[in-house]
Amino acid sequence: MAVDYTVIVVYLAGMLAMGWWGMRRAKSKSEFLVAGRRLGPTMYSGTMAAIVLGGASTIGGVGLGYQYGLSGAWMVFTIGLGLLALSVFFSARIARLKVYTVSEMLDLRYGGRAGVISGVVMWAYTLMLAVTSTIAYATIFDVLFDLNRTVAIILGGSIVVAYSTLGGMWSITLTDMVQFVVKTVGVLLLLLPIAVVKAGGFSEMKAQLPTEYFDPLGIGGETIFTYVLIYTFGMLIGQDIWQRVFTARSDRTAKWGGTVAGTYCLAYALAGAVIGTAAKVLYPKLASADDAFATIVKDELPIGVRGLVLAAALAAVMSTSSGALIACATVANNDIWSRLRGRIATGERDEVQGNRAFILIMGLAVIGTAIAIDNVVEALTVAYNLLVGGLLVPILGGLLWKRGTAQGALASVAVGGLAVIGLMATYGILANEPVYYGLLSSLAAYIAVSLMTRPTDAAVLAAWRERLAGRNPELVSEPVPTPQ
Repeated sequence: MAVDYTVIVVYLAGMLAMGWWGMRRAKSKSEFLVAGRRLGPTMYSGTMAAIVLGGASTIGGVGLGYQYGLSGAWMVFTIGLGLLALSVFFSARIARLKVYTVSEMLDLRYGGRAGVISGVVMWAYTLMLAVTSTIAYATIFDVLFDLNRTVAIILGGSIVVAYSTLGGMWSITLTDMVQFVVKTVGVLLLLLPIAVVKAGGFSEMKAQLPTEYFDPLGIGGETIFTYVLIYTFGMLIGQDIWQRVFTARSDRTAKWGGTVAGTYCLAYALAGAVIGTAAKVLYPKLASADDAFATIVKDELPIGVRGLVLAAALAAVMSTSSGALIACATVANNDIWSRLRGRIATGERDEVQGNRAFILIMGLAVIGTAIAIDNVVEALTVAYNLLVGGLLVPILGGLLWKRGTAQGALASVAVGGLAVIGLMATYGILANEPVYYGLLSSLAAYIAVSLMTRPTDAAVLAAWRERLAGRNPELVSEPVPTPQ
């Protein structure tokens, strides 16, 4: 294992070094939170793919393949579909807004009264997303070093918090680009073909497993529909995803770079399902489907390759964790704390220090929560149920329906969020009903209250249209170098 350990240690040291390098570049709020809004298509595509394909997509995707066969690809596949929809239909307009958070977009659209409550819901989502990624460190470090769960979470979480705090989005962008390459080589180019060969090829896999394992809809229509509601729509509105859209140097980069990343996600989804299916042939009686990834890596891969593939899993977890962490800190500082204080700091350098402090504080909160919570699936479900049930309708409504009002948006967030929480308490966290009925109640509240209240002021809508078109003269002073 010495070679494998060396690979992992070098990888982790490189992540910290990039955090230090990013600190030297992040001298303004724009540089720290959105990488100066100047990523070219190569870096944008790689980092966008890295953030959406985390531990759930890698370890969980293989686990679903182990449990359901090829139809286990649907969870990650719907993530890819959501990223494609965001990139093709909305990303250009989002990028032209030149804001930092989803709540700022809601304020622009509805006239400055939707920020705090939507910020609280988005903060809860990003916090739980960061927590689920941090919990996944325990699985990887247990395979690597046989570490205690708490120690593994502290070790992995501390590295992410360190490089995220140092350089903000620049550090995260650089590390995500490396993680994208490591993930591509480790999972797609090494683990996938080796797993298929070790299982005897596709013909042997078909002979050994029930036919349902090769049915594209074997996981069930209701499950697929729920994945679409939670993950496809979740991709359209998450602060962690929007904050990456804000890093694009142009709306064209956001659109086409995101399309490339979404297509990559579809391939990654199928690869995870195939690896899981191969693991089912090799290890038909694992205690848990989520053990499939670690087991096949530990037992079937040669020395050195094993270290690289485990580094790929670590990369998947770290990219999602760091992206969710900076999103959580950005929302906490800009949408909640600053508004509750009633003012926003004016100095760019002060804002950098303030956002850096919030990343550190939120990072410590994430590590502590991850130690306390045991169930990754439940935490992730809570995060996406709150996001989709509370914020999908007012965000998409604001982009698509000019009659929507601030009162309608606030009612939608409050009714949808409370409905989701109440229904999760009634039906259970993992039930489908909370997101179904929560979303419907949010939509009903948005339409009814919007129609019963005065239309949004014409001046607010005119300013909103100018902002969407990228014609706001106050926003053209951003730097425009074009790193690739």
